[in-house]
Amino acid sequence: MKDFSGKIAVVTGGGSGIGRELTRQLAEAGCSIAICDVSEEDMAETVEIAMTGAPQGVKVTAFKADVSNEDQVNAFRDHVRDAHDIDHIHLLFNNAGIGGGSSFVTTPRDSWERTFNVCWFGVYNNARAFMPLLIAADEGHIVNVSSVNGFWASLGSDTAHTAYSAAKFAVKGFTEALVNDLRLNAPHVKASVVMPGHIGTNIARSTFREFSDAEEALSEEEAKAVNDHFRTSATTTAAQAATVILDGVKAETWRILIGPDAVALDKAVRATPEAAYDGDFGMEIFANLRSATDNA
Repeated sequence: MKDFSGKIAVVTGGGSGIGRELTRQLAEAGCSIAICDVSEEDMAETVEIAMTGAPQGVKVTAFKADVSNEDQVNAFRDHVRDAHDIDHIHLLFNNAGIGGGSSFVTTPRDSWERTFNVCWFGVYNNARAFMPLLIAADEGHIVNVSSVNGFWASLGSDTAHTAYSAAKFAVKGFTEALVNDLRLNAPHVKASVVMPGHIGTNIARSTFREFSDAEEALSEEEAKAVNDHFRTSATTTAAQAATVILDGVKAETWRILIGPDAVALDKAVRATPEAAYDGDFGMEIFANLRSATDNA
């Protein structure tokens, strides 16, 4: 798929971050897009931004849906068919996600499963709902966003990180299995797994919103400070990440690493897998890259 003009794309988590940037860049390229998110306010802003630079004929629609809920995802699919008057799509970006659900041992089960369900079943539900529409197109591509935590299940030795990591491992494994499945059963549809490092998004804000009622929840001011630091300290922007993803789709790259931290961590884990959870293994890589960036 060398050209997105005239294509139809679906983007989950389109209200902010990478989802917003994918929507903006696709619209500028002449692609019509249907986005979903849990925040109508964020989606409205995305639609306005995307339409500002879109050529005539491009349509961007928004639908409120919780991707972990299969009924809501199916309603989103029906919206896409009706709002865009189509029986097929060309692109599906399973991008929605939240953090949280840190410890399998101490985190309440409902919080743990909420993170896992959004990050894994969000991908599964949308893949189930939209695969027939991808297959109905003359060419299609499904892009599932995993994470460096899809091959390194840690945020450092002092932090439990099980729900998010387990979900992202599932996304990675599912997508890798899809590569061959599609070659056998729908060869005109491609699959890619995206593994971003630290990207400047508002995922921290989304996570705080999701778990705002938890006893350990931060105040609004504290949450904003954490989110702003997460976004501004990233080595890669959401716009840069979206460009890498879209370039990967054009090149039919099935494995897309985003950011120098993702590349370095992938190399380190492959070189010494037995040491991957010793001490500050991965965090030293992140720290060294940040230091190099600050000193550049």
